Amino acid sequence: MGKSKKLILSAIFLGALAGIAAAQTQTADQTQPRTDSQAAMPPVTTVNQAVDRIIAREHDEIALIRRYNPIVETYIQDMRPDKDMGAMPVRDHYFLGQANLAQGVVDNSMISGKKGKLDQLNPIAHLSGYFTSSYVPEGFLQMIYIDMNGLDREHYQFDYVRREFLGDVRCVVFDVTPLPKSGKGRFKGRLWAEDQNYTIVRFNGVYTPIAGINGFNLHFDSWRLNLEPGVWLPAFVFSQESDLKDFLGNHVRFKSQTRLWGYDLKIANHQEEFSELTIESPNAVQDQAGAEEKDRSPIEAEREWQHQAEVNVLDRLQRTGLLAPAGEIDKVLETVVNNIEVTNNLDIEPEVHCRVLLTGTLESFSIGHTIVLSRGLLDVLPDEASLATMLTQELANIIVTKPSTDQWGFNDTTNVSTIEALNHFSFRDSPDQVQVASEKAVELLKKSPYKDKLGNAGLFLKQLDAESKSLGALINPHLGNRVFEYNALISSAPALEPDKLDQIAALPIGARVKLDPWSDHVELLKAKPVPLLSAREKMPFEVTPFMPYLTRYQKPSSEISADPAKADLAKQQQEQQSAEPR
Repeated sequence: MGKSKKLILSAIFLGALAGIAAAQTQTADQTQPRTDSQAAMPPVTTVNQAVDRIIAREHDEIALIRRYNPIVETYIQDMRPDKDMGAMPVRDHYFLGQANLAQGVVDNSMISGKKGKLDQLNPIAHLSGYFTSSYVPEGFLQMIYIDMNGLDREHYQFDYVRREFLGDVRCVVFDVTPLPKSGKGRFKGRLWAEDQNYTIVRFNGVYTPIAGINGFNLHFDSWRLNLEPGVWLPAFVFSQESDLKDFLGNHVRFKSQTRLWGYDLKIANHQEEFSELTIESPNAVQDQAGAEEKDRSPIEAEREWQHQAEVNVLDRLQRTGLLAPAGEIDKVLETVVNNIEVTNNLDIEPEVHCRVLLTGTLESFSIGHTIVLSRGLLDVLPDEASLATMLTQELANIIVTKPSTDQWGFNDTTNVSTIEALNHFSFRDSPDQVQVASEKAVELLKKSPYKDKLGNAGLFLKQLDAESKSLGALINPHLGNRVFEYNALISSAPALEPDKLDQIAALPIGARVKLDPWSDHVELLKAKPVPLLSAREKMPFEVTPFMPYLTRYQKPSSEISADPAKADLAKQQQEQQSAEPR
């Protein structure tokens, strides 16, 4: 083989997930840098002072949030009661757009035919049929604000509850109730404000009913993360109704997740500094001596053109916030690909790389020699053999079908905005290409180190097939290919046993991947495995609440280590924090 490769058989995927997160030692009072104005503010010693500080900070927070245009993804599952599982999804809905927060609650759809319209802050708008309802994406985006019209004493009563830690962030907790005649659409519920600058970091409740035929709103739990010094921005919203009735008496039962990311996109009006420029060409700058030997043959020119097209696409997808920057998850995926190549004596040049698509739908594709798997697909895969099956399908696509990338070699063909990207790009293979690639993939898998565990992959595919009618939006790809259903693997897989606790066919949504909403970097969650208490906790492909472990912003260790003074200060803070009682 052209390059030395070694087989790595150390439970890569599960090992990365099962590790216990390293203990965090920062506390609320010592890790967040204060501005001069904040440092000059008197300490808070009474409940009234805390309320005044929270109100002032929330007004500043609304102004701050409106500076950004993040990507907003909302995924909704309509639920039905089930005597064994408690509730089961029967239908789903998917929205993806870019928010224009400077103009209010505006969610510009990135998907054709999914343009929403805000209807009096209501996430549900009834259409022509008496028993038909449609979700409005702006209604869920609205939930990033506790009250757009102003959180103040004239409209709300604040009742202090207690102090409480959310992760490492110490908070003051208040119950908030609209005062009589304060107007419709006010927030009623609970808020958590970090006790250093008194920024609201979480709020949980409902907007009071609005007037009109759709006179109800939905319960939600909204979270903000500390993404930059002094900057807390919306990241997650979970919404759920277990038995809400609409104006016709119809039951509304659903669960939804809204995610926001792409706050620091390198797009118009946010130019990269000159120092950040990198050379994308695979050929390093070399001494021009012997230039007569550096002429490229037609085959080499063709390969370079294809690589240029690959780079153009990946760069644009990353700039539009659809593709995560290269990171640690890519290395995990590439190790699995390496295992497939080694056991099949493959020598693929250029080397195959992997990247993560940031959307929650289940899809994959290959562009040039890069395999792309979606965050949503990675989230629900139960084991390494299932992951290997998804990667092998695209590896086979690279080997045997070699989809053309010629059109993307021209830079203007990839120069599109975030909103245009999903409708502009398509990497979906034809049915014939998919079939040819799947036949090659089976051949590769049978010689792979995962050959004895393909029953697990078949079980995942069987679970997906069982849920396909109710989860059409989740398994509907927007850029690439839907998960291929290998009949041979499905037929050889064990029977689905929903009541069996040790049979995990698929994971809940969000079980694998952690996304940084500021930088778009992704990493595998390092959560401690939790024993299941009942079959109801298996929840394959289901929406679950968000419970992020909040921490205060810290500069990357590379930046701190480069400055000895900062490194010393960080060490002193860590020692102080370790000694501070909780």
